[in-house]
Amino acid sequence: MPTPPGLKILSALSRRIERFLEKSIPAAAEEPARLHRAMRYSLFAGGKRLRPALAMLACELVGGREKEVMAAAACLEMIHTYSLIHDDLPAMDDDDFRRGKPSCHRAFDEATAILAGDGLLTLAFETLGRAPADLVPALVVAVAGAAGSRGMVGGQQADLEGEHGKPTPALVRFIHRKKTAALLRASVQAGAICGRADSGELDTLTQFGENLGLAFQVADDILDVTATTEKLGKTAGKDAASGKATYPAVFGLDRSKREAARLAARALRALEPFGRKADKLRAIMNFVVSRES
Repeated sequence: MPTPPGLKILSALSRRIERFLEKSIPAAAEEPARLHRAMRYSLFAGGKRLRPALAMLACELVGGREKEVMAAAACLEMIHTYSLIHDDLPAMDDDDFRRGKPSCHRAFDEATAILAGDGLLTLAFETLGRAPADLVPALVVAVAGAAGSRGMVGGQQADLEGEHGKPTPALVRFIHRKKTAALLRASVQAGAICGRADSGELDTLTQFGENLGLAFQVADDILDVTATTEKLGKTAGKDAASGKATYPAVFGLDRSKREAARLAARALRALEPFGRKADKLRAIMNFVVSRES
């Protein structure tokens, strides 16, 4: 089966962001070495690097230069990785695997995993501080707002509170918008900010990022039902077993697939003002809803 265009684009961008990440994170031998090994273990465990890729492509789309977006792109990947480390902890989603490898708390220990997440979150904002000085305030507002209690962290809290209760459409949409879509939207926004987008471009790309983020999470919910553990790189069926509030739990599988397609179409419509210049982002969007892992 041929490699999807979106995955090819992500792979090419991933190599560039990983070189920047390598320069940004402490070496494995730097003390405290166990902590730095744990941070590196999770940061370099694989993954699609979707969030930094979105930032890089949004910056390119509005005429920005790659060197001005890399600090923001690295920041976003560090925040995402910290969130995965903490999500997998026994007190959270309690998962033993991530990206086909033992979760950080299994490869090291629970306390080290907590600190590795803390270290990556803190390093993320240290790295963001190396973005062009005139852009840093807007970037901090966009990224921190999406990552905090009004965004990803708040979505995780709602996700935990929703376990084993009766899931409602309103709860599922709240969790999706906060836990996943917020940081994906901020990734696109950060790229637009680094490219010095005008207000119209920023608004349009924000719409794209919001709908892409929602489509991504609906697709993720579907994969938890339809994919194998080997394909996912984490425990399949965990959402249903944990009583999570997901789209399939509320609407069923067929309607969930239609919702993912509807959100993807909205995201693609948001890109129309950019014409063919947005083809890379279109390819990413198409990959997001058709991926198998």
